[in-house]
Amino acid sequence: MQQLSAVFLANRGTKRSHYGCLGHEVQIDYLKAYVCRPSFSTDKAVIVVHDVFGWQFPDIRYIVDLIAGHGFITICPDFFKGTKPWTSTDHWADFPDWLKNHDPMKVDKEADVVLKYLKEQCGAKKIGIVGFSWGGMAVHHLMLKNPQLAAGVSLYGIVRDSEERYRLLNPTFFIFGEKDHTIALDQIFLLEDKLKQYCKVPYKIKVYPGQVHGFAQLKPEDMKPDDKPYIEEARRDMIDWIKMFV
Repeated sequence: MQQLSAVFLANRGTKRSHYGCLGHEVQIDYLKAYVCRPSFSTDKAVIVVHDVFGWQFPDIRYIVDLIAGHGFITICPDFFKGTKPWTSTDHWADFPDWLKNHDPMKVDKEADVVLKYLKEQCGAKKIGIVGFSWGGMAVHHLMLKNPQLAAGVSLYGIVRDSEERYRLLNPTFFIFGEKDHTIALDQIFLLEDKLKQYCKVPYKIKVYPGQVHGFAQLKPEDMKPDDKPYIEEARRDMIDWIKMFV
């Protein structure tokens, strides 16, 4: 559990500069969500799964707007269902108890609610999903369970080894940072070896040099100059994967 705590909290949660969102909030059944639409009509959509800092965190809303700008109806639901997200002022000692009530493997019902909304209210016919850290674990889980998701991108989600974790239903891209001290490179090599054995659909694993946990969701004003090329590369790769399969 200590490892999980470090994974979700490393280098994240510090106060970000203000971000003026391009989308709007909606109520979907029992869930609140942030939605951003492209400037033209489309039947393609992407679900964004937030990290432990929740659906209102500025960095994740920036990513929603970014993906929408590439032509997708993009939505970030509150996968915490109105409960309090983790914050940078919370005490690490309390994180294991918090995580027990915020399990990234228990998101199936919420995913189904959002998929129904996208299909019935937004006219979406093909839907992908991307997730960051906590959300990266959720994406990995959903790509094993939900065939309605045409493609997935899991960004720096911790790798849990079990034989059930590798039989992906649809194309999935795994993004990691080389200097993410919370996800060891041997875990990534294990993931690659097991996917070669068990996975029957397209997949990709890529490690970005010098990058730490949470690197791909920083807003431009929060990027360090040396990291910016890799952050932009990871985002291009994420978008290209979604465009290829959604």
